[in-house]
Amino acid sequence: MASPKDYTVGWICAISTEYVAAQAFLDERHDRAEYVSPNDNNIYTLGRVGKHKVVIAVLPDGEYGIAAAASVARDMLHSFPNVRIGLMVGIGGGAPSRKHDIRLGDIVVSAPRDGKGGVLQYDFGKTIQDHTFLTTGFLDQPPALLRGAVSDIRAEYESEGHYLEDAINSVLEKKPRLKKKYKRPDPSSDRLYQSKVVHPEGDEASCIVACGDTPLTIISRPERTTDDDNPAIHYGLIASANQLMKDAIIRDKLIAEKDVLCFEMEAAGLMNHFPCLVIRGICDYSDSHKNKEWQGYAAMTAAAYARDLLYRISPNMVEAEKKVTELLSGG
Repeated sequence: MASPKDYTVGWICAISTEYVAAQAFLDERHDRAEYVSPNDNNIYTLGRVGKHKVVIAVLPDGEYGIAAAASVARDMLHSFPNVRIGLMVGIGGGAPSRKHDIRLGDIVVSAPRDGKGGVLQYDFGKTIQDHTFLTTGFLDQPPALLRGAVSDIRAEYESEGHYLEDAINSVLEKKPRLKKKYKRPDPSSDRLYQSKVVHPEGDEASCIVACGDTPLTIISRPERTTDDDNPAIHYGLIASANQLMKDAIIRDKLIAEKDVLCFEMEAAGLMNHFPCLVIRGICDYSDSHKNKEWQGYAAMTAAAYARDLLYRISPNMVEAEKKVTELLSGG
């Protein structure tokens, strides 16, 4: 049985759907750890991706947000002190715009932009009527090793395309029980509503019934062709806060002012205490029209990208990185 000291990659998920997808992309699954620190409340899945030993943790059921993510990361380091690189992998809300044609099932990867580390904690700032959004907190960027791997994978995908859909289908063939929840939904269910169209609060009817399906309510977008990557991968700023973003007007404001690509609820709890790359599959559009239909597939696309990323990082390069615990103790 592998020692806890052998695991150098820490992979954190927020919900069980993401956890299932992460497990599905392990090349090899190891026995559960026989010993964890008395200061550790996490339950782990251990395994191998490529030549890397990976430890995967998920937030406790019913817990969300920045503090919960920080607690899971902290506990992981108690039991797995040799973790050197981190990944936060799961689902998020898209921030589509004319500049960024983000669709359901696409992937957003945190990438430094304009002096920002790749993750913006937007509840660190405040919105003042008739003024711009003010940011009062700044978060670290992902480790250089992960940013280098992102540059490599980005160049290859641009030149050769990717095979993430094939990888997902291969996993689903091996695990047919997952097909119902984790396969790609019908593209007709990917509807982007006009920002002014709000789903009636408390109305359990489908969006088509409650909000309509006409040019007055739906933003028309061309179908992706066979020459387009589908899912597409977007690189840029991810907005993180303790509250779920479900207001298209505020979403659009942050897109306009900060060029945000995605909204989520955990990454801001990690960046300064568990240096990591954030990878999010898009399951909704950060508006009132939320449903869970795309969550499984979005979790799979994010996990497939994370696996491909790890495959292009040499184990000796990871071993050369400082332990996260050393980085934190050094300030």
